[in-house]
Amino acid sequence: MNLHQRQTHPEYVEDCFGCKIGTLEMGVGDANSKVVMSNSKWDAELKAYRNARAQGIQPSGTSMAKVQEAVRISDKVGKAFDGNTGTFV
Repeated sequence: MNLHQRQTHPEYVEDCFGCKIGTLEMGVGDANSKVVMSNSKWDAELKAYRNARAQGIQPSGTSMAKVQEAVRISDKVGKAFDGNTGTFV
């Protein structure tokens, strides 16, 4: 029970501003920096994907891990790898 309810009234009252304020919940939303990727990391991933596609490699995703995996497989076999089908071009 919040301070307003203890001092004014214990039940929720529909038109009471203090009761409405008591129900608000605060959250970080989009401001959570752990969720948002930095611009430099974003640009690096897109550049790596673009370079792989220029070599004929099709990674199964645009994340750096997926791109690096497709490039590593292509380098090992000597042919462009298609991560969507699992075949070589």
